[in-house]
Amino acid sequence: MLQFEELRLALTDYAEKLKQLGEALGIEKMSAEAVDLEKQTEAEGFWNDVENSQKVQQRITQLKNKIKAYENLSAEYDDALVLIELADEAEDLDMFDECKEASDNFVKKLEDMTLSTLLSGEYDNSPAILTFHAGAGGTEAQDWNQMLVRMYQHWAEKRGFSVSMIDFLDGDEAGLKSAVLRIEGENAYGYLKGEMGVHRLVRISPFDASGRRHTSFASLEVMPEIDDTVEVEINPDDLKIDYYRSSGAGGQKVNKTSSAVRITHIPTGIVCACQVERSQHQNREVAMKMLRSKLIEIKEREHLDKIGDIKGEQREIAWGSQIRSYVFMPYTLAKDHRTGYEMGNIQAVMDGDIDGFINAYLKMESLKNK
Repeated sequence: MLQFEELRLALTDYAEKLKQLGEALGIEKMSAEAVDLEKQTEAEGFWNDVENSQKVQQRITQLKNKIKAYENLSAEYDDALVLIELADEAEDLDMFDECKEASDNFVKKLEDMTLSTLLSGEYDNSPAILTFHAGAGGTEAQDWNQMLVRMYQHWAEKRGFSVSMIDFLDGDEAGLKSAVLRIEGENAYGYLKGEMGVHRLVRISPFDASGRRHTSFASLEVMPEIDDTVEVEINPDDLKIDYYRSSGAGGQKVNKTSSAVRITHIPTGIVCACQVERSQHQNREVAMKMLRSKLIEIKEREHLDKIGDIKGEQREIAWGSQIRSYVFMPYTLAKDHRTGYEMGNIQAVMDGDIDGFINAYLKMESLKNK
């Protein structure tokens, strides 16, 4: 039948792209590396070095997950093709929607996995540290800041990434003045690095009794978390360390002990804080790890005197500097001003459906680098 034949031809056009993806990923090399690493785990004394054995095990798991993902994608292609052929032979038009859905799902996964091959930067596979700041506008901007935090939390959870709140400062009446999230998962920083910038909200403010439309801004800074294998010298005399009481969001569960830690690196002015771990020692450890990450990247760029280099291009959190707008009134639309990508289902976006924006940015950057 014509409908099924057209669908089959459209799907088979992707066979070569699937093959090219396997070559780009280096599936054969991955398999060989996984075999070699597993042999290492059988060597005498391997498990005595806990730190090294953990890293090897993590690498094995990472390789196997990538291989399995590609194998599953290949199986989906085969299954969709067989389904179309069976439906065509049976001349069963009732199966057309099911066949098209199977084909569309494969194509989307193929495109997503192809995009992941673009994430080959040194820190792309690192956990990401997201720092949010409310712009001018008081409670309205602070509420918008909290909405953004929630959006990225939901995005991470949908991907199966781990996400934790490292630090936060409650708003005066609602929302958050600032917050720091840590997101860990495959290529977390690679996916999120393009989200850095100013985000703009247009809506009828729930905090305005007159029901007027408000424009609010919040900024997002994205940093990779760099592991301990990269050395950086930090002079203890260059650090100002403050201890204070932590509190839960909304002022709940106030800690009676000064377990929260704020570390200021005096030469650069970098401030890192953590208040969510159970002990002062743990909070200090997390804050120091964040500081190390920032200092290492500055050092690698050879601009120790320029704190702006590690945060990317710093813009005023105000009109005209936004990378993306989220409009709730008089229409609903989220639009990225760099790529032109837009989505009308604003609630889905706020619930974490932002892969379209992330993928559009990655595609744009890949074209620039060609």
